[in-house]
Amino acid sequence: MSPESLLELFHEIADAVGVRLSGVTDWGPSGLRDSQYAADLLADDEVLRRLRIAGCGVLSEESGSENLDRPLVVIVDPLDGSTNASRGVPHYATSLCAVDASGPVASLVAHQAGGPRWWACRGGGAWRDGRRIERLASPSWEQSVVAVSGRPPDSPGWGQFRSFGASALDLCFVADGTVDAFIDMSPSAHGVWDYSGAMLICAEAGVEVRDAQGRELLVLDHSARRTPVAAPRSLIDRALDVRRRLPL
Repeated sequence: MSPESLLELFHEIADAVGVRLSGVTDWGPSGLRDSQYAADLLADDEVLRRLRIAGCGVLSEESGSENLDRPLVVIVDPLDGSTNASRGVPHYATSLCAVDASGPVASLVAHQAGGPRWWACRGGGAWRDGRRIERLASPSWEQSVVAVSGRPPDSPGWGQFRSFGASALDLCFVADGTVDAFIDMSPSAHGVWDYSGAMLICAEAGVEVRDAQGRELLVLDHSARRTPVAAPRSLIDRALDVRRRLPL
């Protein structure tokens, strides 16, 4: 599939997940594992059905891995921020990232509570609702607004921080300039589905995404956990310095 065809498929999938979520009445736990909700499984069902028809391999937070030997594998978080969704907090998303032997090909992150969509193709730039985004300038660290997951250290030196609760969206906010950096403050807490879709969008927008321990981020391993940190080039060292003040 071409990158353009993949993005068309991803938009269709995000639309279908949005329709399915609009009808959810049970926002309780799935009963299958901790921190999984019934709505996670409904969203995953919509994604898997369409990706299987398209012949893609899949690595999903909710259902694991299948057909990872295929030329295209799609890394999926069908409902990133499901705890937000379960509590009525309008900050949750569907994230999809297609990967081939050379890395990410195309990705989409769709805000599922009435917000924007971001997408990117390898070498084709990053987009928010059809408008190209690029981080051409950044404030000083002392004036920066930083999104975090987990508890930050004392006196990090930034201007302000926010904790939104959906990393795919938070990383896209860095890409489009809504915030100036994202730091995962928890030790190795994020799976590849949490950041892969937004990682390509960030890269195409001129934002660096690194693991706080220098590990490879894009791994097709459902059990792997990483500590992503994202910022424009002028701020990435300051963001990493803050993260290194906490246990890795």
